Amino acid sequence: MIIGTVKEIKSHEYRVGLTPESAAELSKSGHRVLVETGAGLGIGASNEQYVSAGAEVLGTAGEVFSSAEMIVKVKEPQKEERARLRPDQILFTYLHLAPDPQQAEDLVASNAVCIAYETVTDDASALPLLKPMSQVAGRLAIQAGASALEKVHGGRGVLLGGVPGVPPARVTIIGGGVVGLNAAQMAVGLGADVTIFDRNVDVLERLNLHFGSLAKTCFASATAIAQALESSDLVIGAVLIPGAAAPKLVSRSDLRSMKAGSVLVDVAIDQGGCFETSRPTTHDAPTFVEEGIVHYCVANMPGAVARTSAYALNNVTLPFVARLANLGWKAALKADHHLANGLNVCRGHITNGAVAKALGASFVEPANQL
Repeated sequence: MIIGTVKEIKSHEYRVGLTPESAAELSKSGHRVLVETGAGLGIGASNEQYVSAGAEVLGTAGEVFSSAEMIVKVKEPQKEERARLRPDQILFTYLHLAPDPQQAEDLVASNAVCIAYETVTDDASALPLLKPMSQVAGRLAIQAGASALEKVHGGRGVLLGGVPGVPPARVTIIGGGVVGLNAAQMAVGLGADVTIFDRNVDVLERLNLHFGSLAKTCFASATAIAQALESSDLVIGAVLIPGAAAPKLVSRSDLRSMKAGSVLVDVAIDQGGCFETSRPTTHDAPTFVEEGIVHYCVANMPGAVARTSAYALNNVTLPFVARLANLGWKAALKADHHLANGLNVCRGHITNGAVAKALGASFVEPANQL
């Protein structure tokens, strides 16, 4: 198969869909790998490294799109990239379609086969291709929140860990999944006063066993969250419903009870955000203020640590890329129902139920497309 990867064009997105090491694995298996010139520079990978790995470096993204049978990316295709997709061409990347009807419309119109990293599953009912980026985003959320809390960045002027004689910041984490766990690990490590909210009692039990007395756990009732917000310095939104729009767990009126200069970090912004007042931001202008509260809502947080993120992502995506290339998309999806769960748009139809519901669109069973 001819497999292509291009330079990401979303603002301050430096990751790359295929590292030179991934390109080498695919080339050794007999596949032709096409790489847009400069695609790997954001992670420190030169054109020469790709050539040494057996890939061909092409001058433009258009050349890669026009020749490749499968495009492997990181972020959702931007408008000009969507216009380049061909019928039956495979697109394998993060899509996050629920809050993005225009992207969904364009992908449907392209008649391409669009497989989303974020809805591929595994035997544990987890999301293995989302997990490494959730780990990165959870950890970055605390770094970003700590920075936003500094007075020079509009925050309250609070140090997360405090100092002797001055109490630490109170950190509230809503959602105890991969993002929440990793955020809590970072916050605890910095000495913050941490409380994790979730509605799954089993999750709360696991977190309690993991952290012991270093972090508190609490059932995520609306009343409990509202009470916690009043005393919080930093709130991390870490709630995910696979494929669907994130639930709005903090309202505008809730913000009015918070301390001025407190910070919200919405890690769920890719799926629409879990705070009512959230809207996507970029690394160029990462924060805004609503009701006196600083919001950090960067939609591609892991792009800030591109090298770590790209290698972590490639570690989990490469086996699926190889399977699609070796078998073809139909046979690969028939052989692996977990990979089939990643099929979001196929030949003019939306094939993920949660995405279809979020968009108010018609849904076609993936099996009907295979």
